[in-house]
Amino acid sequence: MQNLRIAIGQLNPTVGQIQSNLDKVISSCEIASASYADVIVFGELVISGYPIGDLALRRDFLEASEHAIEQLIEKSKLWPDLHIVVGYPRLAESNRVNDWAIAHNSAAIIQNGSLIGKYDKRILPNYKVFDEWRNYVPGNKPFTFDINQTRLSVMICEDIWRPQGPVENLQGEADVCLVLNGSPFEEGKNELRRAIAEKIAVNQEVSLVYANLTGGQDDLVFDGDSFILDRTGKQTTQAELFSEQTLLTSNDESATVELPSQLARNWDAIVLGLRDYVEKNNIPGVVLGLSGGIDSAVCAAVAADALGADRVTGIAMPSIYSSESSLADAQSLAESLGISYSVSPISEVHASFQESIDLSALADENIQSRIRALILMADSNNSGRLLLSTGNKSEIAVGYSTIYGDSAGGYAPLKDVYKTAVYQLAEYRNQLSLVIPQNSISKPPSAELRPDQHDQQSLPDYDVLDAMLQILIEGHGSVDNLITAGYPADLAKDVASKLKSSEWKRSQGAIGPRISKVSFGRGRRLPIVNGYL
Repeated sequence: MQNLRIAIGQLNPTVGQIQSNLDKVISSCEIASASYADVIVFGELVISGYPIGDLALRRDFLEASEHAIEQLIEKSKLWPDLHIVVGYPRLAESNRVNDWAIAHNSAAIIQNGSLIGKYDKRILPNYKVFDEWRNYVPGNKPFTFDINQTRLSVMICEDIWRPQGPVENLQGEADVCLVLNGSPFEEGKNELRRAIAEKIAVNQEVSLVYANLTGGQDDLVFDGDSFILDRTGKQTTQAELFSEQTLLTSNDESATVELPSQLARNWDAIVLGLRDYVEKNNIPGVVLGLSGGIDSAVCAAVAADALGADRVTGIAMPSIYSSESSLADAQSLAESLGISYSVSPISEVHASFQESIDLSALADENIQSRIRALILMADSNNSGRLLLSTGNKSEIAVGYSTIYGDSAGGYAPLKDVYKTAVYQLAEYRNQLSLVIPQNSISKPPSAELRPDQHDQQSLPDYDVLDAMLQILIEGHGSVDNLITAGYPADLAKDVASKLKSSEWKRSQGAIGPRISKVSFGRGRRLPIVNGYL
């Protein structure tokens, strides 16, 4: 690789905005050419954005993508020495798999006004959040090309993740492997990518260029973190996390960026996920209820970091059961963050419902939550602001929320964050600047829907609950697995039953950024009607 100067275009595309994505690619090519790069590699499907889902079934969409490639081919005459390796979906010549998919997940290799080759992704993932067998026709041929007497091979994401896949034929066939990636963030993923890439570099005796996307797309967050390894597996170049960048080859070890802590990465992923969901949907700002509790406090801090304080509105909605300290904590949080804040008591509205309808104890609790949702949705309708749902993964898992009440909203920043991790995020954010009141962190969690209510009257301690949920969710475990892990049988059955019976609520819930290996939504798909515990 000493004969090559390699660039990586780590970009944040938006699905469907083909022209603006192309403009980003062109700008990155201009930077690479001005820096005398020989080749620039972009992320997977950067022209169309990723993932595109069933847009891959639309011929007009694929034609628009190929038209963008034609524009890039013409533009490349301005950079005659630059080879461009760019991801895009293209119409397949034939479908050898089924009568459904019509597209390839492809890379175009372009140089000086010519398309010198195409590569189609050969290994199509169909697990976790991926549905590529539904949307694409697999490729079946390698592609290599030469620059300055160096042989380069092109692959796309999953092609390097299978030991028996295309990577096993690299040795002796290529000097450098260029990998286009749409690899979404999850805890531990940065280390896992490197371990796989290092093994390939050493075993196949190739340098490896790992080009990833960055940015939020629906519930996925792409963290960037592109890098280059030499054939000994040594990292020579690394891009920043969670930001756009045109990165040039560096052999200076001091230029290598150390990975931030996992907690810092989680925070940045959640912030970026919210920011891009709001920005890419052209939403003016967000609104959320401020209860004085830990969840709404962390959500408000995420929102302020993502969008700026001037685009965040918090509304406190005290009832007759709300403590004065909770209201004080909500106001203190708003002042620390500098966000807009107002108070809208619900006591009178609640009383009118009590007078008009015969309410059970549970219905009386839920009606308070739904009154708050009405107030928040009224603000959302009036202002165009997006309502944030502040529930965490633990509560969502066991149904500890009110449907059409506190679960209402268009985006849930903490949807994939267990309650114990919410506290960790609060402590982390306060290390950057003290914004979350200590009382919100230290007081026992409570919905404050009845006198002297606390979460642990209905649920196990959160450290116990979260450990059990991780066995059931991330571990795809059973009641027997919980019992084997040492939990009492009655508790194991209760938690597993709550998780199963709350599937209907989750199916109607807001999306939120995925940070774990198994997230609710597209990351965990179970039937709503299900008689098996």
